[in-house]
Amino acid sequence: MKLVQGRIAGGVWEGVVEAETAPVVEALHMGRAIEGVEVRPVAGRSGQFGVAVPIPVWALNEGVQTFVVQAGGERIAAFTLIAGQPLDEDIRAEVSLLRAELDLLKRAFQRHVRES
Repeated sequence: MKLVQGRIAGGVWEGVVEAETAPVVEALHMGRAIEGVEVRPVAGRSGQFGVAVPIPVWALNEGVQTFVVQAGGERIAAFTLIAGQPLDEDIRAEVSLLRAELDLLKRAFQRHVRES
């Protein structure tokens, strides 16, 4: 089973899954099952099924919320929502740290090339 595409529109995560038969799909948020998940064949495309996961109001909270979509106990997709206060400072700090680590690796690589 393979996820072909996914997006969020109108409070619903939508995806297209390739499978031989219609999969039994469930969605979870923090271990809690989300009700109302739908699976339908995609018209004109054999072996493709549309999956719709409504995003429940109870799952919309401050911070980062991750949802897992699975079929047969296997994760086929995940999506994340971020709400509340902007995380700009956290993201800037992470990017700054990544840049510093990249500079360190770049210098080490250049030194290695010079020495060999």
